Amino acid sequence: MSQQIRTAAFIGLGVMGYPMAGHLARAGIEVRVYNRTAAMAEAWVAEYGGSHHPTPGEATQGADLVLVCVGNDDDVREVVTGPEGVMSGISETAVLIDHTTASADLARELALACRAHGCEFIDAPVSGGQQGATNGTLTIMCGGEEAAFQRMQPVLAHYGRAVTLMGETGAGQMTKMVNQICIAGVVQGLAEGLHFAERAGLDRERVVEVISQGAAGSWQMANRHRTMIAGEYEHGFAVNWMRKDLDICLKEARKLSARLPVTALVDQFYGDVQAMGGGRWDTSSLLKRLEQDD
Repeated sequence: MSQQIRTAAFIGLGVMGYPMAGHLARAGIEVRVYNRTAAMAEAWVAEYGGSHHPTPGEATQGADLVLVCVGNDDDVREVVTGPEGVMSGISETAVLIDHTTASADLARELALACRAHGCEFIDAPVSGGQQGATNGTLTIMCGGEEAAFQRMQPVLAHYGRAVTLMGETGAGQMTKMVNQICIAGVVQGLAEGLHFAERAGLDRERVVEVISQGAAGSWQMANRHRTMIAGEYEHGFAVNWMRKDLDICLKEARKLSARLPVTALVDQFYGDVQAMGGGRWDTSSLLKRLEQDD
C-alpha cells in the first residue's frame, strides 16, 4: 500500500521528473532529491520541501523507494551503478524504479544488480509528456515482479492515470518502444495531411474539425494541429529525444528480426529536422520539414 512508502528518493528533476517528484511530496511522502544541476534541486526543495543531496547515493539513503528519470542508458548507469550512485546507498528492502525511456537490455542489467544487492527493480517508462507529468495523468508501462508492482502501483498512481504491469523485466521498455513506433507514423501522417490541405487551398482548421470526428482522429491531431498550423514548435517532446527513442526501437527490431520500414523512414525525417536546427523542436515539427521549400 502507498502509506507504507514514507520516504522516496527521486533522481533526475528534468521537465518530467520535477513535477512527478512534486506529486509524491504533495501526497505526504518525504522526498529526497538529486539532480545533476544542483540549482534545480534547490528550486524543487524550495517549492515542495523535502531535501536535496550532492550525490544519488546520499539521496537514496533511508529511502523506501528510489525513482530515476534521466536521459538515456549511459545516464542511468552513471546515477545507479556509478561510484556515488544509487546502489551505494540503497536499502535491501527498497524498490528501484527506472522511469527513463531506455533499452530493455539495461532494464535486465539493473534487475540483476538489484537482485545481487537484495532489493527489487521495476522498469517503468512513461508516456504523456510534460503536460501529463504536470497533471498527474501519465501512462506508466511496467516490467518486473508482480509482488513489487502491486506494492508500488498505488505510489505511481500519484502521477499516473494508467499504471500497468506488462510482464517480466524489460516488458515496460518494450511496450514504450511500441508506443514510440506508433507515434512516429501518426505524426508523419498528420504532417503530410496538413501539408496537402494547405496546398489544396483548404481551411486546415476546418478540415481537422471534420476529420477528427472519424477514423483519422488521434491525440496528436487533437493536441498538435493548431501549433503545427501556426508553425510553433518551441514546446513538447523534443526531436532529439524522439530520435534517441527511435534508435532504441530500431536496434531492438534488428535483434527481433522485426520490420519497421515506416519507423526507419520517419527517423530519417527527424534527422532532416535536426539538420534544420530543430533538434529541440517538438516532434510535430515534421510539418516544418515539408514546408521548408515553400
